Amino acid sequence: MNLPNKLTVFRIILVPVMVIIALINIPGEVLGIPTNMIFLDLLFIIASITDKLDGTIARKTNQITTFGKFLDPIADKILVVASMIMLVEFSKLPAWIPIIVVFREFVVSGYRLIAVEKNGNVIAANIWGKLKTATQMVAIILMFLDNNAYGAFLQSNLTGFSLILNICATTLMTISVIATIFSGYEYLKGGKELLKDE
Repeated sequence: MNLPNKLTVFRIILVPVMVIIALINIPGEVLGIPTNMIFLDLLFIIASITDKLDGTIARKTNQITTFGKFLDPIADKILVVASMIMLVEFSKLPAWIPIIVVFREFVVSGYRLIAVEKNGNVIAANIWGKLKTATQMVAIILMFLDNNAYGAFLQSNLTGFSLILNICATTLMTISVIATIFSGYEYLKGGKELLKDE
């Protein structure tokens, strides 16, 4: 197994570690942020870095493998969906957001499978997909650190750093949801011919 694939596997292994930390009540806090949330955030950041790193190394060293092509996108989805479910469990994120994300991933994955089967082409991520990924990752990082729920600044009297953090986290998560919907729509629109029988 080459280095990029090891990084992908490592990213998947980090997810159950995050789940365990989420279940453990680690005492203490730093700057008002619970210790376990800081650990979760650090693990998510490390996992996100490996996401960028494995692809870069694979391309630069010509170590692109079928195993990597298969596992890398799955590792990304596991990381993001698991993190969002944890945020729902902590009452920081409404359940409808990960539901939209999971729905989109099923649709896009289905279209990609059909595209590969019919013409051997892999459908590349569009601009909405890239925006979704970038805003999603940063939003999740911020939401782990935010002691308040998604959109709390609209309903409570937050001030100072808490207000800024909640506004940034909520805004980026909202943008990621919009990008998720539009990127899914672009796949549906661009791939409708794939569903036609020859």
